Amino acid sequence: MNEPPQSRATPPRPATARPTPPRPAVTEPSPPTPAVRHHQHQHQHPHRRRDNRMLVVMLGAVFMALLDSTIVNVATPTIRTDLGTTGSALQLIVSSYTIAYATLLVTGARLGARNGFRAVFLSGLVTFTVASLACGLAPDPATLIGARVVQGVGAAMTMPQVYSMIQLRFEGAARGRALSLYAAVIGLGVVVGQVAGGFLVSADLFGAGWRPVFLINVPVGAVLVIAGMRLLPRGRPPEPKGLDLPGLITLTAALLLLVVPLVTGHEQGWPLWTKVSLLASIPALTVFALVERAVARRAGAPLVPARVLRTPGLVSGAAANFFAMAGYAGFLFAFSQHMQSGLGESATRTGLTFAPLAIGVATGSLTWQKVPERLHRPMIATACVVAAVGYLGIGFTMSSGGHGGSALPALHLVVGIGMGYVTSPLLTVALARVEPGDAADASGVMTTTAQVAQVLGVATYGSVYLGTADDGSAAHAVFVTAMLVTAGALISALAALKLPRGHQP
Repeated sequence: MNEPPQSRATPPRPATARPTPPRPAVTEPSPPTPAVRHHQHQHQHPHRRRDNRMLVVMLGAVFMALLDSTIVNVATPTIRTDLGTTGSALQLIVSSYTIAYATLLVTGARLGARNGFRAVFLSGLVTFTVASLACGLAPDPATLIGARVVQGVGAAMTMPQVYSMIQLRFEGAARGRALSLYAAVIGLGVVVGQVAGGFLVSADLFGAGWRPVFLINVPVGAVLVIAGMRLLPRGRPPEPKGLDLPGLITLTAALLLLVVPLVTGHEQGWPLWTKVSLLASIPALTVFALVERAVARRAGAPLVPARVLRTPGLVSGAAANFFAMAGYAGFLFAFSQHMQSGLGESATRTGLTFAPLAIGVATGSLTWQKVPERLHRPMIATACVVAAVGYLGIGFTMSSGGHGGSALPALHLVVGIGMGYVTSPLLTVALARVEPGDAADASGVMTTTAQVAQVLGVATYGSVYLGTADDGSAAHAVFVTAMLVTAGALISALAALKLPRGHQP
């Protein structure tokens, strides 16, 4: 007898075969501990610490290059005594560095865009360091002058790469901070050179007299080269640009015609060749513009592309920076001459007089980002006016023939704060809309403008001071110079009002 068929329904499984996971309670997540937050921060920003170290290397090189443009000034008396130099040779020892540096900055920027910013930066740094050793060991004036020229070449290769690498490596607030530090170093380098040169010469380390002024660069440069090889990003620009030899030749010639007489003219009494050279620089610059236009028509890579100059804010920013830096450098030179020649102060005391100025520059450079972006343009213009008030006050204070009393440090501080709120934001605003591929060319334009401005400022305002002091009193000379520098600062304020309202395109 057949049994009834069994039901095909699947019997229920034991409750213990696949336990149902308990539903988690709905609670607020506990906040991470400080250690966890630190770990998350490091994980989210793995390159921040490396980028900061890289920035230290780059700014160290910038500081060293700028320092060498002024540190040798206070060493000239001992150099003349030790090497038995003539007045013209001594002048070339001081100026040959500036001439090479100022005329080759654009060339250095293009070499970086062609061969890689890291490679050219390190090559320039090595060149500068080896040339510094040659300067410190120079047995005669001719060797020292040649080594100074090579120093200037190395600095011109190094400086333009810094902005390019900042532009490509940093973003947002980090880029603004990096540019602020960059501008602060530029503002401080000239001032610190006066102080450092005085201390090194006065210390007479190991009985070496003036030579430590140059030899100090050797260990510092070696450390920066080693660190740079480890930290600077490798690789070539995504779109390497041609060298534009016609542009390089014509621009270098035009800048030499302009810079050489400005640097050497006053010392030599402005002979006929200096005036002819200055006049010839105008058609030479015109020829350069025509050459660049022809290169662009041939679909080449002009040294200064027209599209870079059309970038909103670049030309107006360069103009504002030109008048600000010309007045700043000219004022430092003239006031330094007044302190030492007019008032009989030592080089070290003169350098220390500028300490409040340095403090003001650093303060402004590192705090301007706290101002809302919409106010940056009026802030820059206002800061130019603040610097003008400081210059004006110094002129009136020193016109009585005294040392300025307690008002002088306060007025130097005012000038420094004004300049700090000018140079850093000017770089940021003027260069913010530059395309990454044009960073090197824009850097070359801004650095060359600033350097030529300093040369022109020293030549112009320095000549006014020295000429007026020869004809009358030193107190009247510093007053007249301060009035002219004040006018330049106000022109800078007007140019700053042409800047774009925002940083973004």
